Amino acid sequence: MAGVGGFSKLADFSLRRRRAILAVAGLFTVIAAVLGMGVTGHLTQGGSDALSEESVHAASVLASQFHTGDTNFLVLVQARHGSVDGAAVTAAGDELTARLRHVAGVTGVESYWSLGHVGAMANKTKTEAIIVARIKGDQDQVVNREPAVAAALGRAPAAVRTEIGGFAPSYREIDVLVEKGLVAAEVLSIPITFILLLLIYGSVVSALLPVGIGGVAVVGTLCILRVLASVTDVSVFAENLTTALGLGLAIDYSLFILSRYREELAHGHDPEEAVRRTVASAGRAIAGSALTVAGALAAMAIFPIVYLRSFAYAGVAVALFAGVAAVVVLPALLAVLGHRVNAWTVWRRALTTPTEGFWSRTARAVMRRPVVVLVSVVVVLAVLATPFFSLKFGSLDDRILPPGDSVRQVDDQVAAQLGYGQTQPIDVVVPALYEPPGTAARAAVIARYAAQLSELSGVQYVAASTGVAVHGYTLPGPSAYLSQFDNRQGTWLSVVPTDNALGQGGVQLVDAIRAGPAPGAILVGGAPAEFVDSTAVVSHDLPVVLLLIGLVSALVLFAMFKSVLLAVKALVLSALGLSAMFGAMVFVFQQGHLSGLLDFTAVGNLSATTPILMFCVAFGLSMDYEVFLITRIKEEHDRGESDVDAVARGLQRTGRIVTSAALLMSVVFLGQLASGIASIKLFGLGVSLAVLVDAFVVRGLLVPAVMKLAGRANWWAPRWLATGPEARSAGSGVPAEERFPVYEGAAL
Repeated sequence: MAGVGGFSKLADFSLRRRRAILAVAGLFTVIAAVLGMGVTGHLTQGGSDALSEESVHAASVLASQFHTGDTNFLVLVQARHGSVDGAAVTAAGDELTARLRHVAGVTGVESYWSLGHVGAMANKTKTEAIIVARIKGDQDQVVNREPAVAAALGRAPAAVRTEIGGFAPSYREIDVLVEKGLVAAEVLSIPITFILLLLIYGSVVSALLPVGIGGVAVVGTLCILRVLASVTDVSVFAENLTTALGLGLAIDYSLFILSRYREELAHGHDPEEAVRRTVASAGRAIAGSALTVAGALAAMAIFPIVYLRSFAYAGVAVALFAGVAAVVVLPALLAVLGHRVNAWTVWRRALTTPTEGFWSRTARAVMRRPVVVLVSVVVVLAVLATPFFSLKFGSLDDRILPPGDSVRQVDDQVAAQLGYGQTQPIDVVVPALYEPPGTAARAAVIARYAAQLSELSGVQYVAASTGVAVHGYTLPGPSAYLSQFDNRQGTWLSVVPTDNALGQGGVQLVDAIRAGPAPGAILVGGAPAEFVDSTAVVSHDLPVVLLLIGLVSALVLFAMFKSVLLAVKALVLSALGLSAMFGAMVFVFQQGHLSGLLDFTAVGNLSATTPILMFCVAFGLSMDYEVFLITRIKEEHDRGESDVDAVARGLQRTGRIVTSAALLMSVVFLGQLASGIASIKLFGLGVSLAVLVDAFVVRGLLVPAVMKLAGRANWWAPRWLATGPEARSAGSGVPAEERFPVYEGAAL
């Protein structure tokens, strides 16, 4: 980290080159907006699996050796009158099946009727049956091709009604809802944010500046994502993080710069001097915060999963853009505006913070009873965290769509009438068999293995080249359908689960197949196996990611404050503050409380990647407020204030700003509730709660209590770690002007 002198030089640079900086920033914003426009079309909906996973290898073998894969498109056919076995409905079913078989890019088309009226593909009352198919290509190609396939299906024959479902239409709906959710979030959060900024500042010009800085950060990051998407896969969900985090951080950083600048103006300094003092103090805190947030999110790049890596790309870019814009572009703009930063005043607010007030009184009250406050708050947070101990991991499926979505309703109906397994089969690939193709010995081996698999708990039926095995018995099937499961090299089998296989039942079934006897080396794939494998990859890399986040954060904090205890304290208290978020995450979204109000479906589990993403974002933001608060406390301490007075006055000077920033940040993230995607709602609500708890509870109560108990140990560091004059103790007997950097007589 650069010292105060470095930021004084940065301030001088912004002052000397103010107009050039603004011209470059304006040009960059325009170019970035143009390049980043339409970035959604270049982002991927896939990327939830690591290339090293067995399930990914299984999918690759299915595609290359057998030229097939999982079904991802289904048609629910409902008889208008009578049964699906009636002559008119059978003719309609055969016609629809034939239509799909003639659509380019569609393979594996089979139906209740083409398979000889197989019972597993119709409901018990025989009023509904399904047609299944596979749209070829990767997930993005499937999404792009799905509308044409649906259109080619055409109008239903008179005897039936048809509706489409399956993973392909679900992916398409997610794509549409993500884009709509971004627009809705911006429409809701930006006006509300501006109104709150107007209430905070009382000036239209001051209120507009943070929104402008946020725009620079967001469009800059979208441009980066567009460039990255041309060389590697980037998840479409990274857009949501970019918008929310970009606006939130930019508003936070701008709030601290503007508040300090207006305070310096109120103290009688001219605009240029106010800019110098602001950047030399608040600029350093912002740089430390941006590095901490970027470091926390960069750690996700360790995961070999595109979905999580994409958040690292977006998070690092948006944090750095927001930081640079706040400490370089905003000071240049303030230098041009001068006193006009307070222009268009709609109501008057005090520009300076009193030495004593609500927050200082709160801090002093806490420090009079630090043990009582510390224990009480920890107990409350522990209680709020208790639901997290019942966390269950699952996989994202079409139920992240809102309950009223048409595709979601079709999939729910198929699941209720025919079982979830129709859209969640497990692929068991045997790449090589020793028995020659077409021989009785080979058929016997395959039939025996299919029968064994069909007797496993949770299996509805198993389709193989020898027939359809149900509970140990093999039923015949159309040769055209069965032939897809076998070739000269090997064979594969489709295991259709009875219930939802994207949960613990699916884990047990995949494990049982992998551990059971087989006619050779097998590869287990399909959505349930992908969930098992991706969860294992995340669990394997998670300790390294957490260690890296802690290490990077501690190093940045130590570099800023030259204190071991402050760095460790920040990590522990921030993690403790996140406990309420994790408890709420399970209480609301796993257990289903507030599901009606928030319009989502609780499925009894959470995706393994969601808690990790929320932790990284919320942890980085909590470090944001920690840096601002401790910077001001250290500033007071360096002026010679006692430990108690330094904490009280530091909290007084930052309390209103930090809580205002937290409220603004929460508004931005709560805007994600406008999304139709359940996982995005979870992200927005959880991070908002974490930010508010951190600002009001951790910074307002826990920090004063812990710093009071630590006393002078707050500022201790071993000599081999402490370097430079700032690391020496305040009570060393060395005059203040020699112990700490001084800028024109003001200790900073």
